[in-house]
Amino acid sequence: MPDLQLALNGDTTHPAMPRTPDEIARDAAACVAAGATLLHLHAFDDDGAESLAAGPVGRMLRAVRAACPGIPLNVTTFAAIVPDPRERLDLVSTWTELPDLIAANQGEDGIDDVTDLLARRGVGVEACVLSTDDAERFVRKGGHDRFVRLVVEPLVDDADDALALDAEMESIVAAAGVRLPQLHHGIGAASWQVSRRALARGHAIRTGLEDTSVLEDGTAVTSNAQLAAAAARLVAEASRADTGSDSDSDSDSEAAS
Repeated sequence: MPDLQLALNGDTTHPAMPRTPDEIARDAAACVAAGATLLHLHAFDDDGAESLAAGPVGRMLRAVRAACPGIPLNVTTFAAIVPDPRERLDLVSTWTELPDLIAANQGEDGIDDVTDLLARRGVGVEACVLSTDDAERFVRKGGHDRFVRLVVEPLVDDADDALALDAEMESIVAAAGVRLPQLHHGIGAASWQVSRRALARGHAIRTGLEDTSVLEDGTAVTSNAQLAAAAARLVAEASRADTGSDSDSDSDSEAAS
């Protein structure tokens, strides 16, 4: 069954978005209970601002690990939080509590230094591509086996445009022979169409208040857990369809013999 990642927080003003370690941990546990198998997290300092400092990141990770034992935790390294590449690298180098994974946006200055530093410390790295330029840069870079997953992010509001961009980025990496496991996600209402396309192709998906605040029918959500439950139903639906296709193929083969 494909993985379901929940992006609990980040660049959103939704009133249900968790910020403190305790809030994030409670929300994470609710999402795991609703079907999430991976968690993508942003840490916040005592003033409520996003942070890559060791203190906020460590406190968040300890709280979520206590609430969600065994669930892989992915922490952002988003350059918008700390725009200066040197300062970002210095902050990340001070982390004492390490996540299982980081999200590494391939179009950002200095991301290779962050990736190399944390990979040497045993942290898995998701390579994130947000544009065709990112996908082409990732292909040229090589060394793809150092990443655990490719995350394809068509972050545009229009569903048709998002699906087209999603397909184009996937095509670029496929043509280069990159065979990493993939996770796809969009934003807003288009995120659900992107998820459906990804699941039909056997990929993992992501949702959460960082990505969208509406269900597939446009209904506004009140929590991350609500998004997790809706996405988990899509994953289960896709898995049943795959099982049905396998069964049909087996039946056809038996009939032919």
